[in-house]
Amino acid sequence: MSTVEISYGTRPARGLNPGQLLRHPATRAVGALALAIALGLIFNPGGAFLSWSTHRDMLRQVSVYGILSCGMTWVVISGGIDLSVGSVLGLSSVLFSLMSLHWGWSAWAALPLAIAAGAACGAVSGTLIARFKIQAFVATLAMMVFARGLAKWVSGGQKISRSVALPDGSYAYADLPRVFALLDHKLWNENIAAVTLVFVACAAFAAVLLGRARLGRYFYAVGGNEEASRLSGVPVRAAKFWAYSLCGAFAGIAGICQAVQEQQGDPEAGTGYELTAIAMVVIGGTSLAGGRGKIAFTLLGALTIGYLEKILSINAVGEPSRLMLTGAIVVAAVLLQRKGKVS
Repeated sequence: MSTVEISYGTRPARGLNPGQLLRHPATRAVGALALAIALGLIFNPGGAFLSWSTHRDMLRQVSVYGILSCGMTWVVISGGIDLSVGSVLGLSSVLFSLMSLHWGWSAWAALPLAIAAGAACGAVSGTLIARFKIQAFVATLAMMVFARGLAKWVSGGQKISRSVALPDGSYAYADLPRVFALLDHKLWNENIAAVTLVFVACAAFAAVLLGRARLGRYFYAVGGNEEASRLSGVPVRAAKFWAYSLCGAFAGIAGICQAVQEQQGDPEAGTGYELTAIAMVVIGGTSLAGGRGKIAFTLLGALTIGYLEKILSINAVGEPSRLMLTGAIVVAAVLLQRKGKVS
């Protein structure tokens, strides 16, 4: 029996029979989201799930994770993994808060520098992986520890808030920069948060890069077959470098959004976020083996996780249960990917 290769990285699959269609990643991603919404309708105390405020707050809360998952999609499609995004988020959050709240720098300086810090961390990971052939798991694990330690060193182990220590030992409160109010603002009669629009913009950029740009095609090629890509003239090292660098830049953007939402830079921010980002990517059907995936499916995965988190929240389920559920979802999604291979 011949193997049927279903490509959904650059174009929709065609000519599928009903069995293949049910196993297609798009079907699974939509099905997971539909199941999450159905659970919300069933476990709906006081009609809370039907309130627009519930959906609005879910979109706001999932935005930071969603930005991370968009960057993670690039890396996973290229055949890698990035365990450092949570720590890089924390570092960028601290740096942005320091520059904005304590040093009084303008947004025009603080924003690009915080994003550049995230991109630099990703670039280091990409260099270790592409140039020195260190396994992605090891390189990004090392960066996870390094970035977290750097965030604590830069912040002195303290949260960077509006409270500023003076030489005489007293404290003063810095004015909240306009960029904080702007990015934490709710638009259209407070129906949508500004950070949600940032998430949408990041997702649009990621989708265009994957679907229209040459670099995106390189990601698919390297993840599908690295050796064949190299022999075909694809710049494998450069592709890996840019996958991790751009993922780091998105972690920097997520760190800024995190700082804005909390109105402080916490060196512990982002702990465990990499697990949630990977879960969103996997639920969206992106293959952990590389070479296949779509940002649109990652968005479905983000909404699925976001709704599950919100449903657990409005039903007063504790954080330990939420973490265990996230881990179980990742395992289930990977098992579905293995069963979903069409022969």
